[in-house]
Amino acid sequence: MAPSGPAITWDVQDGIAIVTLDSKDQPVNVISRAVKDEFIATFELLGNDPAVKAVAFFSGKKDNFIAGADIEEFVQLSSAAEAERLSAGGQEMLDRIAKFPKPVAVGIHGACLGGGLEFALACRYRVATENPKTQLGLPEVQLGILPGAGGCQRLPRLIGARAALDIILAGKTERASKAFRLGIVDELVPPAILKDITLAAARRMAGGWKPKRRRPGGFVGWLLDGNPLGRALVFRMARKQVLKQTRGNYPAPLAALEAVQYGLRHGVPEGLKREAQLFGQLAVTDVSRKLVQIFFATTQMKKDFGIPNPPPPGTVRRLGVVGAGFMGAGIAGTAVAQAGVDARMKDADLPRVAKGIASARDILDDRLKRRRIDKFEYARLVALLSGSDSYAGFGGADLVIEAVFEDLAVKQQVLKEVEAATRDDAVFASNTSTIPITRIAEASRRPGHVIGMHFFSPVARMPLLEVIPGARTDPAAVSTVVAFGRRIGKTVIVVKDSPGFWVNRILAPYMNEAAHLLLQGVAMEEIDRLMSQWGFPVGPITLLDEVGLDIAAKAAGVLHGAFGERLAPPPALDALVKAGRIGRKAGKGFYRYANGKKRGPDDAAYHLLGAHPNGGVHAAEIIQRLTLVMLNEAARAVGEGVVRAPRDGDIGAIFGIGFPPFRGGPLRHADDLGAGRIVSELERLVGQYGTRFAPCEVLQEQARRNARFYS
Repeated sequence: MAPSGPAITWDVQDGIAIVTLDSKDQPVNVISRAVKDEFIATFELLGNDPAVKAVAFFSGKKDNFIAGADIEEFVQLSSAAEAERLSAGGQEMLDRIAKFPKPVAVGIHGACLGGGLEFALACRYRVATENPKTQLGLPEVQLGILPGAGGCQRLPRLIGARAALDIILAGKTERASKAFRLGIVDELVPPAILKDITLAAARRMAGGWKPKRRRPGGFVGWLLDGNPLGRALVFRMARKQVLKQTRGNYPAPLAALEAVQYGLRHGVPEGLKREAQLFGQLAVTDVSRKLVQIFFATTQMKKDFGIPNPPPPGTVRRLGVVGAGFMGAGIAGTAVAQAGVDARMKDADLPRVAKGIASARDILDDRLKRRRIDKFEYARLVALLSGSDSYAGFGGADLVIEAVFEDLAVKQQVLKEVEAATRDDAVFASNTSTIPITRIAEASRRPGHVIGMHFFSPVARMPLLEVIPGARTDPAAVSTVVAFGRRIGKTVIVVKDSPGFWVNRILAPYMNEAAHLLLQGVAMEEIDRLMSQWGFPVGPITLLDEVGLDIAAKAAGVLHGAFGERLAPPPALDALVKAGRIGRKAGKGFYRYANGKKRGPDDAAYHLLGAHPNGGVHAAEIIQRLTLVMLNEAARAVGEGVVRAPRDGDIGAIFGIGFPPFRGGPLRHADDLGAGRIVSELERLVGQYGTRFAPCEVLQEQARRNARFYS
């Protein structure tokens, strides 16, 4: 083996240089400045070596090809010019690979993302394993930047503008099988023969063979991608779609669209120049900084168990779920789909269990339909789902999650039944959204094994999980459920056992204020429109309909009882619940629904509330009232230690309620506004609307000391 540096080694066999990248000091391969220098030096030597006829390139990591550029270096950029130079340097390196006089074949196994995929695109031939861990994509827009090492130029030329924009503008990652169908990858193989097939391709190319590629899409593809008129239509539609999705809050997708369009119009060299300029501009925006902070926070949280000196987690192989309703079925289906655990459901009668199993299977059906799994894997996973109207089969459960009615007595009864049916070391988790875990654990024979796992609805789609240790929960139980939460694809935050925990606690005043605005005469669609424009995925009135007014009323009652008048919901909302207008699931709430689609505001809802839309409140005031009550409650909850760190609170709000990521989360946003400004605005609102706006002690203290949540 001939090393050219700490990360790259190579060996020449029968005229083929077998090059391996393995950054020894990193868990995954990333392209740093040092690695970039090694790449250039290695290919310089191979280019000048007459014994080398072709190159076969591999990763030395177990399940990772190249995860992208080094983000640590990226955050140190201080100017647009510096960022532009970084991008141009990456382009120059990959241009050398693309123009390398000897053919390069690359064997891809594991994550091939960002700069990793841009490197693969610069090679002559790409072989990938069909393993689910092999994912290819350009996720840069999720960090507020664009693919800046030629990705905006090479991908559209390889697979056509439409398919390339679909990946670039959404920051998508695709399984290798999809990448093969799109034409990004030339061959798809089992991992065991990746090396042999890649070497064979390199040998064929060394002998003069040239890979022939047909652009996918046939005649329609040619019509839309292959001529300037068709492309103009594609770009116009893409721009419209981006603006609809981002509402202009995220500059990266529009800049990426421009880089692709410019390159196809003016040629690759000019396209690369424009790509680097746009990369430079984006890299120093506040939006990019915020998205990178979120990336680092979620990466750190994958290693953090939320408690000091966490013991090793127990392995969950068998899961019991009590309650086969919407939440229970979602938990069971997600656990089977993501972690391949054996999941057994229990409910009061068999028809309910059957309905729950069918609902859990829907999650697997969706994965099969979207080709995330094949029919053999589907059959294996479906066989892991079972259920009964008794606790038969629960004896082997490592973890039991209850998802029954939100009532303390009911949950305590279930806890006693589960303890009688399970091993002494089994963990019992309650999927409660408001009831303190310590209260539930009062009925337990082994309170050290009782914990809260608060999932969000719908379970398969919502990325957050709140883990809530009770007063007597063992650290081992915390480690076990945090590790299991991650295994099933959730971002996990560990929160204090207090009413509403974190997410519902900060959401309650926001929802209540939306109701106050309605009663004051603001139209429901105006409230929703303004908050969607501000950056939430949906407005608060739509969110109430989605959650269900009955569930929201129950949670509001608990929080009102715990925190007093500050979190009292307007009594007028009870009229909607009494009239059976509980939201989307009933076909009517604030809005009307037909065939599962929202049909528009319902005058009957205004009538029941005694509200008359008159547009009497200024738009800026609506946004201010809704956001400041949430920031105030978030600051108060941080002061009470509901979350251990501002980082956890911001991640919880972003992943739990869709707080706008480009604003960094409620606590970062509070820092941006400044405590002094927030306190004076809240005091003004107290004068107009009452004490629910009274600024909390944490913000007042920050204002006095000119302090922040993040140092």
